[in-house]
Amino acid sequence: MKAGFARLDITPPFGTRLSGYFHERIADGIIDPLLVSAVAFSDGEKTAAAVSVDVIGMRQDVMDIIRHRAAENNKMDYESIFIACTHTHTGPVIDKGKLFQINPEYNEYLYSRISDAIGLAIADMKECIAEIARGEAKGISFVRRFRMKDGSTRTNPGNDPNVVGPIGTPDETVQLVKLIRDDAADIAIVNFQVHPDTVGGNSFCSDYPGFVRRTLEGALKGEKDGKGVHVIYFNGAQGDTNHVNIHMARKKGAGHAQHMGRVIAGAVLSIYSYAEPCESDKVYYGQMVREVPSNRGTPEQVAAAKELNRFHNENPEEFAKKYPGMMSATVLGEANAWIRHEFGPDSFGLYLTSVGFGDVVFVGLPGEPFTDIGRGIKKGSKFKMTIPCCCANGAQGYYPMKSAYEEGGYEARSSNFKAGVAEALIETGVELVNGLK
Repeated sequence: MKAGFARLDITPPFGTRLSGYFHERIADGIIDPLLVSAVAFSDGEKTAAAVSVDVIGMRQDVMDIIRHRAAENNKMDYESIFIACTHTHTGPVIDKGKLFQINPEYNEYLYSRISDAIGLAIADMKECIAEIARGEAKGISFVRRFRMKDGSTRTNPGNDPNVVGPIGTPDETVQLVKLIRDDAADIAIVNFQVHPDTVGGNSFCSDYPGFVRRTLEGALKGEKDGKGVHVIYFNGAQGDTNHVNIHMARKKGAGHAQHMGRVIAGAVLSIYSYAEPCESDKVYYGQMVREVPSNRGTPEQVAAAKELNRFHNENPEEFAKKYPGMMSATVLGEANAWIRHEFGPDSFGLYLTSVGFGDVVFVGLPGEPFTDIGRGIKKGSKFKMTIPCCCANGAQGYYPMKSAYEEGGYEARSSNFKAGVAEALIETGVELVNGLK
């Protein structure tokens, strides 16, 4: 097999609106540049590309534009283009919505940069062998949904004395794929899973994924007689996790993002020299569409949702008092979901996408999957290394487990989908990758 790598700057101009919160933020600084990184691989018959983009996410219809354009520009199949977003909350607004305006000129620029990165990665391809390894990054990923003493469920409750405990456990597994190339820098593919919502503010920042890349590339710059290592990061199933340990003083900002990047990079370095060889002879790719029912409210619920939005817009201070902290995002998220679906659709077709080589497969989930979706797909896969990726070839919302709908909390109440969507994604994801195998 041959593999190649490329990376391009995609930092927007100042004045661009930032995505990630329910209030407007205008970019006025740069902590670090936003990047698109691409790895391409070919077995001589089939060529595919896995791309990582420092934005919060892009809807399926937007991704379709990019994937078709990249496929045409680079003479590839549409299904062979796999684009995952890191989900940083300090990147630009890409999708149209009620809250914020997009910058159409920047979007066109971004689409071209992604296509260009794929083309450059193909041009960089060299013969290679693959190795894989797993480690753990402890103490930086926490389940953000908690059982309260009154039996309710709250997302991000803070250090509340009424907290009983988290609902579930984070997946602290770090996955590494090494592509060891002839007379060229090696490529390290890193996969972990936690929300990149660490930095905040109004400056562009790739959050902890950028620190993972820079830390590893700095530590490994002497490899291959100074040729070094290119690092590409793919975020996993992170929909119910974040970086907050509610029992400690909250750490936030670029300094904490750097800490998280160092912890993940340290886990990679601890296994780097002892990765084991794996097959890399054949390249494959595919896509399946799973139809799932939408979360439509009753006429009474839609009317109440519109009244709630009116109250929020006209009396923001009173609204914040009535719905403090994360509760405001929860009730607004639920209201907006009902309003969005007032006139349909009754169901959505969700893309499940995959590219891979030999014993390694990427699984793309078009939005924010709960941790147990990633676990379920990894468990059911026949591949030695299965890499679940959030916000891949689409960003259609949260995918909570069925139990979360019964428990409540921000993610389930604001989801676009009825209960059962997570289990449907696990089933389809396993079917897709094992069909390729």
